[in-house]
Amino acid sequence: METRHFLTLNSFSRDELLSIINRASALKKQVKEKNYDTTLNNRVLGMIFEKSSTRTRVSFEAGMAQLGGHAIYLSPTGSQIGRGEPIEDTARVLSKMVDCIMLRTFEHERLETFASYSDVPVINGLSDSFHPCQLLADLLTYYENRGSIEDKKVVWLGDGNNMCHSYMNAAKIFNFQLTVACPEDYEPDAGLLETTKQYVSIERDPMTAVKNADLVVTDVWASMGQEQEQNQRMKQFAPYQVNTDLMECANGDALFMHCLPAHRGEEVSEAVLEGPQSVVWEEAGNRLHSQKALLEFLLC
Repeated sequence: METRHFLTLNSFSRDELLSIINRASALKKQVKEKNYDTTLNNRVLGMIFEKSSTRTRVSFEAGMAQLGGHAIYLSPTGSQIGRGEPIEDTARVLSKMVDCIMLRTFEHERLETFASYSDVPVINGLSDSFHPCQLLADLLTYYENRGSIEDKKVVWLGDGNNMCHSYMNAAKIFNFQLTVACPEDYEPDAGLLETTKQYVSIERDPMTAVKNADLVVTDVWASMGQEQEQNQRMKQFAPYQVNTDLMECANGDALFMHCLPAHRGEEVSEAVLEGPQSVVWEEAGNRLHSQKALLEFLLC
């Protein structure tokens, strides 16, 4: 059987992604009841972190433990990757020892190279271009709170970054309309925009963008590796802050999501983050359940 990888949402079909979301919902119920299916007994997940993380590491480690397996954490300074071993070699060696590998890295091409040399499934824990694991959690959160996301209006505010790119893929797969509200020079990838243009549009004015929105999503204005641009970005993105005035332009039952960590008072106001339309804490917790379902899909 051909090894399956999860590098972007496009790695799986819509039906496969929906099956993962449905299974995640069932696994979430098990956690609440403290009654776990140990479907991954004696299976091992290798986790390589070239970018730091809280939610990704904890959710994968806890998930493997609850499923009866084990996770091994590898940091750049704690592995031969940090000493210059080619990623192709690391992929071939690790895939002889573990059942699945999660890689959190910088260039997406590095992830693709790693997967091409791996004998076991590789999961994108985040790259500079995509963050599909977060989208699984976001989709689970929306389905739990509002049902199907098909034909809904989703608005992304801020940088056309890896999260934005994954939402663009999701729009095409799940048939919803995505409006990206961003300043000039911060648009998402032009090639991806071309392939998703039936589902994705660009809007400069944030108030116009969020009109009739069912879901409003944002992210930090300066991602990891962009800290030196912080001051410049704060000036350019200031009009795109998600605050109560902006949310009043959306539908009354619109949800607010953020992949976290959030910078209160920058990309989102305290009132919105802690307000009744915010589902960010549930969204964060759903990383655990959606990734458990993903691991089962790849390994069972």
